[in-house]
Amino acid sequence: MSTPHVVVVMGVAGTGKTTIGPLLAQRLGVPYAEGDDFHPEANIAKMTAGTPLTDEDRGPWLDAIGAWAHGRAGLGGVVSSSALKRAYRDRLRAAAPGVVFVHLTGDRELIEDRMAHRQGHFMPTALLDSQFATLQPLQADETGVAVDVIGSPEEITDRAMTALSDLDREATAER
Repeated sequence: MSTPHVVVVMGVAGTGKTTIGPLLAQRLGVPYAEGDDFHPEANIAKMTAGTPLTDEDRGPWLDAIGAWAHGRAGLGGVVSSSALKRAYRDRLRAAAPGVVFVHLTGDRELIEDRMAHRQGHFMPTALLDSQFATLQPLQADETGVAVDVIGSPEEITDRAMTALSDLDREATAER
C-alpha cells in the first residue's frame, strides 16, 4: 500500500483478528491496537457470562476505536474490531473516514474449532451463533477486502497484504 491507511481487521470471534492484526501491522510498518482493549469492563463481563452485547453496549466501544483510528489518520495503523454490522462500520467511518476493512472470513466449523482451542479469551463459543446471525458482510460501496482464514497466520497475512495492495492499485487507477 502506498499510503499509510488505517486498517480495521474485522470478522466474527475466532477468525484470528488478534493474530492477523499484529502481523499485518508489522508488515505495513504501523502500530497495532487490540480492539478488545477498548471494551468497557461491563462489556467484557457480559460476554464472559455468555450474554451477547447490544448495539447500545457497543456504542462506546466503537467510538473509542473510531477515536484511535481518527488519531492515526495519515499515519497508518491496524486495529481489530468485529465490526459485524454495516451500522458499526459506518460509525467507525464517521470517526475516521479513510479506514479500510479487512474482513476475515471462514466457515463456522473451522472458526468454532479455533475458538474451542484458544486459551485465555473471554468470548465463549456459545456466542458464535449470535456473531454469525449479526454479521453483515462488507458491501460493494465499502472500502475493504474479504480474506479467507484457511491456512497459517502467515498465509492469511500474505493474502491480506495482496488484497490490500490490489485495492490500493484499483484506487490509484480510478484517480
